[in-house]
Amino acid sequence: MSDATEANGTAGAAGAAGAGRPDGGAGGRHVRVVLVDDHRMFRTGVQAEIGQTSETGVEVVGEAADVDQAVSVINATRPEVVLLDVHLPGGGGVEVLRRCAALTADAERPVRFLALSVSDAAEDVIGVIRGGARGYVTKTITGADLVDSIFRVQEGDAVFSPRLAGFVLDAFASTDAPPVDEDLDRLTQREREVLRLIARGYAYKEIAKQLFISVKTVESHVSAVLRKLQLSNRHELTRWATARRLV
Repeated sequence: MSDATEANGTAGAAGAAGAGRPDGGAGGRHVRVVLVDDHRMFRTGVQAEIGQTSETGVEVVGEAADVDQAVSVINATRPEVVLLDVHLPGGGGVEVLRRCAALTADAERPVRFLALSVSDAAEDVIGVIRGGARGYVTKTITGADLVDSIFRVQEGDAVFSPRLAGFVLDAFASTDAPPVDEDLDRLTQREREVLRLIARGYAYKEIAKQLFISVKTVESHVSAVLRKLQLSNRHELTRWATARRLV
């Protein structure tokens, strides 16, 4: 079964099952959640960790593996909280936030977003917070802490992994808007991630293993980065990234 079929099927069945359901779970708390991540094994692991509704109060009502699936499932199920990966096929978590802006702004039934990512890069954190997410935690978080973060976001709190909060405070405390880097803005979130790893000296095979993608996909991302930045090779790319303190 494809991820698309799985995502749509999960959303439809779980959404129908969750409709009109009384609050339950630990302490009577209940929250409906959609998982958005392009790695099926990770979604399965999160579901197993937090999705025992009678114990955690978390009901997973849908899953998605890319931007289009995410927007479709979120609109179909209207969860209280979306666990959102930053790097997704189709434009990344920021694109999901942009296309779901009306749901986020709904005063009566807001859909709130909590970023859950392997990345702890400042630009990723700041990007999704500016896009409308209520918090950002890394995938090293424990199941119990993730459940607590989900409920806090449902209640309207802002939640961050400890060291990530400083990025947001620094970014929004500044009275001057950060300079716009038009070259960097041409890159997708995934391309930026590959760029940083290349600049740090990682081989293609190492990048593929770290990002759970194929070597061929890494090569495609590197080619796209070189083309967009009008660079000739990885050495020029490394100098470019170092000059912008992206390494």
